[in-house]
Amino acid sequence: MSKASSVCSQRSGLAVLGALAGLSVMPTMAGTLDTVKQRGTLQCGVSEGVAGFSDKDAQGNWRGFDVDFCRAVAAAVLGDKGKVAFTPLSASERFEALKGGKVDLLARNSTWTLEREAQLGLAFAGISFHDGQGFLAKRALGVDGALSLDKAKICVEAGTTTQANLGDFFKANSMAYEEKAFPSAAEALAAFQSGQCDVLTRDQSALHGERLKLAKPAEAIVLPDVISKEPLGPVVRSDDFGWFTVVKWVNFALVNAEELGIASTTIDDALKSQKPDVRRFTGAEGGFGKALGLDADWAVRSVKAGGNYAELYERNLGTGSPLAIPRGLNQLWSMGGILYAPPLR
Repeated sequence: MSKASSVCSQRSGLAVLGALAGLSVMPTMAGTLDTVKQRGTLQCGVSEGVAGFSDKDAQGNWRGFDVDFCRAVAAAVLGDKGKVAFTPLSASERFEALKGGKVDLLARNSTWTLEREAQLGLAFAGISFHDGQGFLAKRALGVDGALSLDKAKICVEAGTTTQANLGDFFKANSMAYEEKAFPSAAEALAAFQSGQCDVLTRDQSALHGERLKLAKPAEAIVLPDVISKEPLGPVVRSDDFGWFTVVKWVNFALVNAEELGIASTTIDDALKSQKPDVRRFTGAEGGFGKALGLDADWAVRSVKAGGNYAELYERNLGTGSPLAIPRGLNQLWSMGGILYAPPLR
């Protein structure tokens, strides 16, 4: 080896050692779970107001299906469903707010798509509601289905999968339409009510709530057609697998609780049960809480916060709500729906 080569080799070795030394003193980044525990509050992003999912009541309190999910996560992680702060976010700002750390979790009727995971660096922690895009039409328009909307003026929220699906549907069916795009859902609804368009398009679940906001709800009808798949669910950043796993399994726990017959009103019975699957759920067996970085009774606490999946659904969206949306696809797989969660074992 030449002298020059020896010097070069020594320098390379020193460079590697220096890099390793630098790595050893780099601060360890705290995961979201640790951050939430240290802060003592879960920061949850929600909508600016979607009936049944996330909106405020007359007293200014947040309520809804997504709101209750956030409380279930707070209960599982912090032991108190009240330790959650809600941040209302528009469709255009929701993902940047999550990526930028403004919120720890996004529970805002957001559709799971390839682009959002692969290009935005996000991770959907399962599906909490199976939805589909539909149309709210003025009865005076005299239509009974989506294929009768040729040449209609349609209001839509800009920057959403709804807007993209709208174009796809009309192109696929060789129909024309006039798009009226607005920055927010509230502006799109106001435009529909003022007559700027004949039809409003959104996720069908949201349309039931929008109809009730109209001065004369009876003058509009939600058409029966569903033109897309809209799997809605909680979203987290993709760079924190531990936090992703926690949020995902809280989602699964609420579904499994319904399947096992564990409700907010029957928790005491579940704690006494000798059934292996129930004992794993309550934390009496399995040690799954420790594996998640949570207490043994994390799943019990998530149900105590507001109930199992059926309780959340019926109170906010189903028969116990003004929306009265049939469960349909969101029924358990064993009851004719497609709602399915991996087992806690």
